[in-house]
This record gives sequence, C-alpha cells and structure tokens, in this order.
Amino acid sequence: MRFLCVSDIHGHARALDAVIEEAQSLGFDQLVACGDLVFPGPEPLAVWKTLVKHRALCVQGMSDRALSQIDPTRLSATTEHERDRIERFREVQNELGELIIARLGKLPPLARLPLESGHTLLVVHGSPADPSEPFTLEMSDDEILALLGDEPGDVIVCGGSHVPFERNVADVRIVNVGSVGEAPGGGYAHAAIVTSTGTEFGVTPLLVTL
Repeated sequence: MRFLCVSDIHGHARALDAVIEEAQSLGFDQLVACGDLVFPGPEPLAVWKTLVKHRALCVQGMSDRALSQIDPTRLSATTEHERDRIERFREVQNELGELIIARLGKLPPLARLPLESGHTLLVVHGSPADPSEPFTLEMSDDEILALLGDEPGDVIVCGGSHVPFERNVADVRIVNVGSVGEAPGGGYAHAAIVTSTGTEFGVTPLLVTL
C-alpha cells in the first residue's frame, strides 16, 4: 500500500490538486488527510469535493472542529484582522452548508491503519496525547515522548506545525507532512507518500511548486 498523506490544506484546492497530480505520477492507493481541511482558504467546497472524490481518510483538525461547534454571531472582534477572520469563518460555513459542517464535526480525532508490513499507522492532526498540540521540529525527545500517548503505533503521520520533518523517538517514527495550503513562505506545498511492503515501510517526502 502507498498512502498519500497531506495536512493543513486550509481550503486551498489548487494546491491540493497539484499535490495529487504529482503523487499520481508516482502512484498511490489511499489519500490520507490530517485535518485543518477547509478554513480559511478561497475554495473550501472544492477541497471537500476532492477529498470525497478520492475517498480520503480524514481526521479532524482544530479548524474543522471549530467550524462545526462555533457560532460566529457570538464572536466579537477587537481588531480589523479579527473581524476579517470572523467574516471568513461565516462565509466558509455558508459555502459548505449544514450537512458538510456536520460531517466535519463527526470526523475522528485520530485513526489507526494496519500496514502490510505488520506495523500500525496512526493518523492525527497534532499528536496522539493531544490532537490540538502538534509535534514540532524544535521539540526535545522528552517533549515528544510526553505527546506520544499510551498507544502511538509504529508510524505517526501528522501535521499542525506546517513544517515537515521526520523523527524517530522510542521506536516510533513521526512523519509530520507539513502543509498543503499554508507552507511557510508560500509558493509550494508539502506532502508525503508512506509505503508499506513486506516487512518494511518507507517515506517519500513531496515538495510541490505551485
């Protein structure tokens, strides 16, 4: 099996399409999305339709949860930026509609996939112990250990920090796939293909120029 793993699309459908096109040239079997799918970018509905089209396995990010739980009319802003953000929040809710918003609210915070190699792939937005707290490149091993949780699996695929990296801690391989829609600096998108064959698994990072 070859898993195309993405995260933090943030409503940028063209970036997601570019990543999928690049991955199709390499070949993949299953699309996996690690949350923060549709907000605040320009094409939230197009992103959702693409994920459905590819039968993506999706877990819930913080913005996905917020869209399903927060009424923007109850929010107040103190700055122009906050006012714009609240207005965009309302626009995205309206564009997606009640049915899709409800589906975002029902996405699981994490998912486990058995690999052909006998390993377990755990998919989460942030970290197993706290889906809202991402692993970051700067963390020490002890800080990462505190976020692994009780059953982290063998490979953790995650996002949240927008910065891709790989790390091995306590026999757990952490693959942060970065961000499709909000990569630092812009102009490109991150993803990774996780491959499971026989008793081995491998990771191929993708950096797609937009």
